[in-house]
Amino acid sequence: MTTALITGSTAGIGAAFARRLAADGHDLVLVARDAERLRKQAAELHDRHRVEVDVLAADLTQDEGIDAVAERLSDPGRPVDLLVNNAGFGLKGRYLEVSMADELRMLKLHCEAVLRLTSAAVEPMRERGRGGVVNVASVAAFVPRGTYGASKAWVVQFTQGAARDLAGSGVRLMALCPGFVRTEFHSRAGMRTDNIPGWMWLDADKLVAEALRDLAKGKTLSVPDPRYKALMGATKLVPRGLLGRVSSGAGRKYGPQ
Repeated sequence: MTTALITGSTAGIGAAFARRLAADGHDLVLVARDAERLRKQAAELHDRHRVEVDVLAADLTQDEGIDAVAERLSDPGRPVDLLVNNAGFGLKGRYLEVSMADELRMLKLHCEAVLRLTSAAVEPMRERGRGGVVNVASVAAFVPRGTYGASKAWVVQFTQGAARDLAGSGVRLMALCPGFVRTEFHSRAGMRTDNIPGWMWLDADKLVAEALRDLAKGKTLSVPDPRYKALMGATKLVPRGLLGRVSSGAGRKYGPQ
């Protein structure tokens, strides 16, 4: 039986990964900040799919939380076969309208936590000659749009670079870049969504199914849904100054979760 560890597992894309992987027979380690919500999710998945589900309450914007999850990923007696770095958040407001403390929390979660947890997972995976990591980024990685987009661009570049360095090791790394997904992400950040066209919204369960297919194919970058593949192709043809102005119309956050 293989085990998957998912950060930000209690809602949105993380919850969709948990549902799909449990249905496929994987044991799970669920990570989020809300311990009670984690326990409820674990009980539901165990009862429905008869898999083992452990929970780990951790705040990945804090060193203590990152350390706790890294220790679990490094445990030789309880190997993790798939890591999904999904935890993330958005900020409402333009550059200099958001506090520096919040900007640094975002970088801690989107960059430092992803780096440290990926490294903690990959080292034992490489020794075993198998394993996988999905780092959830965003189509925002390809749009000039503040700290969120910059942090997600880092996730894409780091993941693809690490995947190249690990080629032939049996360990697969993939950056997942969704578009808008109906989750709690926007409401938590206090962002409007009524100005986003209906056709731009993606279903989290379908997104996860496509992401896992791409991982199985050995892809290092997954942009689920043909609509977003076309949009990302179009960004290469649009001047970056104009692209930045257009993305501003969608608010601080342009992407998933």
